[in-house]
Amino acid sequence: MVMEKLGNSLQDALKKLVKSGRIDEHTVNEVVKDIQRAMLQADVNVKLVMTMSNHIKERAMKEDVPSGMNPREHVIRIVYQELINIIGKGTDIPLKPQKIMMIGLQGSGKTTTTSKLARYFQRKGLRPAVICADTFRPGAYQQLNTLCGKLNVTFYGEEGNPDAVGIVERGLKEVEKYDVIIIDTAGRHSLEKDLIEEMEQIHAIAHPDYKLLVLDGAIGQQASEQARAFNDSIGISGVVISKLDGTAKGGGAISAVSETNSSIAFIGVGETPEDLEKFEPDRFISKLLGMGDIKGLIEKAQENLKEEELDMEAMMRGRFTLKDMYKQLETLNKMGPMKQIMQMLPLGGMGVKVPEEAYQVTGEKLTRYRVVMDSMTEEEMLNPRLIGSARIKRISIGSGCSPEDVRELLKYYKTMQNTMKGLRGGKFNMQKMMKKFGM
Repeated sequence: MVMEKLGNSLQDALKKLVKSGRIDEHTVNEVVKDIQRAMLQADVNVKLVMTMSNHIKERAMKEDVPSGMNPREHVIRIVYQELINIIGKGTDIPLKPQKIMMIGLQGSGKTTTTSKLARYFQRKGLRPAVICADTFRPGAYQQLNTLCGKLNVTFYGEEGNPDAVGIVERGLKEVEKYDVIIIDTAGRHSLEKDLIEEMEQIHAIAHPDYKLLVLDGAIGQQASEQARAFNDSIGISGVVISKLDGTAKGGGAISAVSETNSSIAFIGVGETPEDLEKFEPDRFISKLLGMGDIKGLIEKAQENLKEEELDMEAMMRGRFTLKDMYKQLETLNKMGPMKQIMQMLPLGGMGVKVPEEAYQVTGEKLTRYRVVMDSMTEEEMLNPRLIGSARIKRISIGSGCSPEDVRELLKYYKTMQNTMKGLRGGKFNMQKMMKKFGM
């Protein structure tokens, strides 16, 4: 999970609210202290953290609880809103024909991000093409050409030619029929004069609709300095924060960008071509707090599946038989890594912790589970509690699997069933909470 440590710390802080008998000044102060600690460990600017803390305490003590909310929900809603305020707004890159210029320092992940962005538009039904104008870094041409080839994305470049401006000029004519043209420019170790001049010349020829600055998430609060420097030289439309899944300083990078005149357009959340997410502050904070991202899950499903393949209503109700489990796991497995998908569901917040083993579902395990379930009766599939030691023995013989395989399936089922119960609320109904927040 992106910024998993921060997310876990924030969720632990909010659990204090859920478990507390009453919401008073002492409780709010304790929760705010935990939030402060979590934000500072994620490298968020001290001044921002203190300003947010004061706002939370002041609002929690002075604002009237809205109709239909209890005091706990009211304070959690305040925390949610103040966290969004720290981040600021996101940059909206529309799904339409356009030219995008990618800029950034060397080592920021710009070339990889360029291919991910092409894949993003490809998934949305547009035809992308990429121009390699990075003539400075050895291997940039080969890297981008290979990445685009794997994605079946049109690529233009001139290996060995140092004339980046000429390459862009010729490349634009070659790929003019495509919907989205993405130009990958060179990076340097610092914002040097020759880099600025080259960027300005490419900018003058390409007339890009958007200029996206790629920043390494590990840069932390220094992100603001780079964002200002690039913005001053050619102006930037938005920022892409790369490698956000592998750093503890991501909070610094995200909050630092919001302090400049720019905002975040996308975040890199993994190593595969699919791991680029449009940045929407409300959805980002929702996932951090364990409230899930149902909107993102539905979008992913629409991109990858037929509508009837994913029974969202059944998942949200927490209805769960062995039949349901297999169908849902098989479907979710088509959409990407299980952990990434499960974190889009409102499971982790307010006391519902998803065990790590719940994510460990490989295609091989799914096949074995299916073989085991093929040897079960309809009654057993609908009511797994009937399966005792005698039935386990019969099922294992019938499926050709060991009794341990049958027990593993039943244990996994129980884990998933308990996880799904978190969707139905109990003391704290997260689904109801999400509706109140307008998520």
